[in-house]
Parts: sequence; structure tokens; C-alpha cells
Amino acid sequence: MIAVRHKSMVPAQLEKRHPGALVLDVTSKGPDPWRRLSPFFPHGGLPVPGGGGRLAASVEGIWQGLKVFESADVDEATFDNDRMVGLKRTVRRFGRCLGHREGLVGERLLGYREARWAIYLPAYRYVLEHACAPEIQALRGLAGERDLVLLDYTTNGDPDRLEQPLSHAALVAAFVEDRWPVRADT
Repeated sequence: MIAVRHKSMVPAQLEKRHPGALVLDVTSKGPDPWRRLSPFFPHGGLPVPGGGGRLAASVEGIWQGLKVFESADVDEATFDNDRMVGLKRTVRRFGRCLGHREGLVGERLLGYREARWAIYLPAYRYVLEHACAPEIQALRGLAGERDLVLLDYTTNGDPDRLEQPLSHAALVAAFVEDRWPVRADT
């Protein structure tokens, strides 16, 4: 079994809730190799969904780069950010977020839910399948031996639950356990 818990959970509480489980921090602040699972990690060579062959350094760079605001459109420079910092494009700086551009040249803006399904999930799955294959294989081996707890800053694993940020650790757990999210309306 793989559980997902908030990174701030006290170790004693984790042990009480998950006795004997191996606890792994999969955030960008975690140790190698697990931090490679963070959407902020700059793997490089990641296809931008709808990008016509454009590549990006990180999933977060894709997600932030395709955001469209009242005073700013797509920012391709964000795709190239390989520092794991300075990726967030905020409403404080650019005004209200209007949505995510569906690709680089189209006029269509995707709402938050649709953008999760069309941009974030495909980009992150690509990372898990290609850039993090060794880490995923290691997790599958570890999960076969004992319970795992993956730490993240959020625990929401449902792409349709829009009131909370999506947890990449929950997506890792789903991928390792062969239960990747599938859209209910398709």
C-alpha cells in the first residue's frame, strides 16, 4: 500500500498511522533520487502538450508557461527555467488568470479542470514514464516489500476536485499501483 501524507506531518504521527512504513519525501526539497519526482524538477526534453514539438525543462514550467492572465499571455521562457525556482506566475503580478492556452498558437483557453486533464496530467505522466522510470521501478519494488508513505505539500489525488491543488505524490502512488486517473466524462 502507498499512502500520501502532508509533508508537515510529525514523524511520530506518521509512525503511529503507518507503523513500519518507509517514508519518502518526493517534493523538490526531498533527497535524491526522490526529488526527481517533483513537477519542479528540471528533467529537460519534456514535450509541451499542444506545443508543436516545443520542449520544456519541467512539468511546472509547462503548467505555468501556458497560463494566460489579464495582462500576460503564454510565457515560453518559463518552459526553459531549469532552476526549480521562479516558476510561479501569479495573479498578484499579472492580474486574474483567464485559463491555460491550449497549445502555443491556438486561441482557445482551457478552464482549470480541463487544463489539468489536457496539460498537467499528460506532461506529468510523460515524466513518470520516461524521465523517472528508474525511480518508478524502485518504488514498485519497495511497495512490494513494505508499505510506503509519500510526502507532499498537498494530498489531493482527484483531478476533478478543483478546490485543492493536485498532489503529484498521489499521482505517483496511482501510477505505481496502476490506477492512473481516467476522466469520468469520457
